Amino acid sequence: MTSQEQWERRTEWPMAVVAFAFLVAYSCEVLLDLSAGWAAVCSALMSGTWLLFVIDYVARLYLAERRVHWFFRHLHEFVVVVLPAIRPLRLLRLVAMVTVMQRAIGGAIRGKVLIYTISTSSLLLYVASLAMYEAERDHPDSTVNSFGEALWWSMTTVTTVGYGDYSPVTTTGRLIAAALMIGGISLIGVVTATIASWIVEQVAEEDKAKQAATAHQIEELRHEVRRLTDRLAQDRVPSD
Repeated sequence: MTSQEQWERRTEWPMAVVAFAFLVAYSCEVLLDLSAGWAAVCSALMSGTWLLFVIDYVARLYLAERRVHWFFRHLHEFVVVVLPAIRPLRLLRLVAMVTVMQRAIGGAIRGKVLIYTISTSSLLLYVASLAMYEAERDHPDSTVNSFGEALWWSMTTVTTVGYGDYSPVTTTGRLIAAALMIGGISLIGVVTATIASWIVEQVAEEDKAKQAATAHQIEELRHEVRRLTDRLAQDRVPSD
């Protein structure tokens, strides 16, 4: 196991906890009417957790055996941890949070297809709804004026139903919509691949079990043939 793999294994769940703390702070900021003091606390917590995302990325890059190759293969992670430093793009921190939680939770329950599908879908829908509600709620022409409406919009968008009763009017909202559409397609692909992988594993395990049983039966038949052969050989030996 490489140093990078050891780092990722050791930091999977701690970083998942950090990501969860970020999600709680962001949810409070968006959904609750906080006082100035609590708003500052939530903002500081989100900034601190995002800094930990940056440290995690830098550590994995430093520990990579082929750093240039790893950097270009994970260029999207670089964009996610760098661009949120610009205030208008801070919603990209949500992508970092989802990536970190996926790394830990996905690895732990990937074999349990139903749980993996539900947890991934719920996380994507909740985060997209929060981001859309924050982006749209203060616009005078917005049709998304509550978190419930944002959640309904997310569900119709990610499932490609698209009733059209709610739609983003801000530039940020439309970018979130585009990201959710791409994320929805990716999610379907991941879920399909996970189910296919699980089915292949189950079939492979069943084939191995059948092969083991067949090999055991063949060995028993060989043993029986040897025993019968020895008995026939003994019967042919003339008695004194």
